[in-house]
Amino acid sequence: MSVSDPVADMLTKIRNAAQARHEKVDVDTSKLKLEIVKILKTEGYIKNFKKVQENGHSVIRIFLKYDEKNSPVIHGVEKISTPGRRVYSGYKDLPRIYNGYGTVIVSTSSGVTTGRKAKEKMVGGELVCTVW
Repeated sequence: MSVSDPVADMLTKIRNAAQARHEKVDVDTSKLKLEIVKILKTEGYIKNFKKVQENGHSVIRIFLKYDEKNSPVIHGVEKISTPGRRVYSGYKDLPRIYNGYGTVIVSTSSGVTTGRKAKEKMVGGELVCTVW
């Protein structure tokens, strides 16, 4: 089956796996997905990830993170830009998610980064998703 928005599909898989308390989840590989997963790792939303070959194609294996009460660290993931409605923002207008407790992921001309780093670099771009 063809997926019209692969990034939204990846975020949905992560959200559903976290709610079901799975240890890991596999998603198909792309450059954008890999950059988003790297940001999730550096921001502390997932334990780890690795790129593996499975049945002849490459997948990203994401190891989910839970707190001491066994509740998921990722409380919510929301896609902002969609194929039918792209959302762009200048660096001055980048949204703050839950008063700074969440993270907005932005695709800029200098690569995929968090909203905080995009403001520091004074560069705007396409708002990909928010994580809290």
